[in-house]
Amino acid sequence: MAEVVDTQAGQQELDQELVRRVQRGDSAAFDLLVRKYQHRIAALIGRYISDWSECQDVAQDTFIRAYRAIGNFRGDAQFYTWLHRIAVNTAKNHLVAQKRRPPTDDIDVGDAEQFDSGIRLRDTDTPDRELARQQMEQVVMRAVNALPEELRTAITLREVEGLSYEEIAQRMDCPIGTVRSRIFRAREAIDTELLPLMDVEGGQERAAR
Repeated sequence: MAEVVDTQAGQQELDQELVRRVQRGDSAAFDLLVRKYQHRIAALIGRYISDWSECQDVAQDTFIRAYRAIGNFRGDAQFYTWLHRIAVNTAKNHLVAQKRRPPTDDIDVGDAEQFDSGIRLRDTDTPDRELARQQMEQVVMRAVNALPEELRTAITLREVEGLSYEEIAQRMDCPIGTVRSRIFRAREAIDTELLPLMDVEGGQERAAR
């Protein structure tokens, strides 16, 4: 138990150091925070929004909002607790903007640290998991590079630069509907490449039970 506590304390200190680096202007440090928490935030948002594409958009918006507000983060709470609040609010605002009613039973923000710890206990960064994560990143990069130029540009502007659909439409000089179609097709192509990896990982998890 003491080892788990020490690990959690070390992770919190690492987060604090990365936040300090971001606040000093090191944007690469924020990329590390995104990579560390992107799947957890997507899973959290998935409790509010079932559509995968929408969920990814809201997760992207969450990190954009976090990046813009990180100068105000003072470390009074864990970074993930702070990020959790932003994700919940972003998901609820998205649903309201779409004229859809947010769930009445929110994930209690006060339980964020326990939620974080629970996932950390279940999702230990074993060598196998780290290898799988690296393989997944490589597959995504290859899939993106193999996309036709208009799809690659659209997905890069959305996922990497964080532009809105309207901004992408202006940048690419095409209708918003075309932008949505290109991003959907790009994500579909990436998912197709990722599917074999997901099947393998799921089979390994089932075998381990």
